[in-house]
Amino acid sequence: MTDSNTLRRILENSRSVAVVGMSNKVHRPSYFVGKYLLDHGYTVYPVNPTFDEVLGLKAYSTLEEIPEPVDIVDCFRRSDQMLELAKSAVVINAKVLWMQLGIVNEEAQLLAENAGLDVVVDRCTKIEHARLFGGLNWAGVNTGIISSRRPKKINL
Repeated sequence: MTDSNTLRRILENSRSVAVVGMSNKVHRPSYFVGKYLLDHGYTVYPVNPTFDEVLGLKAYSTLEEIPEPVDIVDCFRRSDQMLELAKSAVVINAKVLWMQLGIVNEEAQLLAENAGLDVVVDRCTKIEHARLFGGLNWAGVNTGIISSRRPKKINL
């Protein structure tokens, strides 16, 4: 289980995210997460061989096709596809392998960790960013808190 301080470090220090399985359909979670990350200053690389572009961004068929360094590989693929994605994340020298909600693959996790990547399992980048940096009200979640103060560090 990844603690809040590690998640905060990852999200603060990472600037580029390859969203694997990103859809161009606005109702899909991968589209919403990609848009959220883009709107919050991240460089987003959609990875989906089905589309030429998503959100006006060139879509890539594979991680290896992305011409720039990638910090986070954010995966919206089935658990049984994660081992190959972990291998690709290692090949492109990504810093983080992030498996979205409901995605768990211990073999992929071990491979990525042994290669020096941080690994986040069964968590959503948008939810974690919003939780840690005060954006839960984005897109209609009313937290009931109005404050001009920055969120305090969470020690769990």
